[in-house]
Amino acid sequence: MATTKSAGSTKLGRDSQPKYLGVKLYAGEKANAGQILIRQRGTKFLPGTHVGIGKDDTLFALKTGVVRFSTTKKTGFDGTRRITKIVHITPTS
Repeated sequence: MATTKSAGSTKLGRDSQPKYLGVKLYAGEKANAGQILIRQRGTKFLPGTHVGIGKDDTLFALKTGVVRFSTTKKTGFDGTRRITKIVHITPTS
């Protein structure tokens, strides 16, 4: 017989790995073609000129240039208004 009660397995202790989401290059910084600008879940930021979007909503530069952010006001189908953030690349010659 055991002198102490068995510890058994716990239902806790599982934790997912960090995903490292967020803005990788800020306004005014130089981006090379193919470089990741923003890692996100959903489209918090929308792609603008010379910016592509991946299947996991990652924004990346299509051309080498300087990162620029802008905002626009959009109205939804139900009449709600929201401000959308757009990421652009201004190409350097």
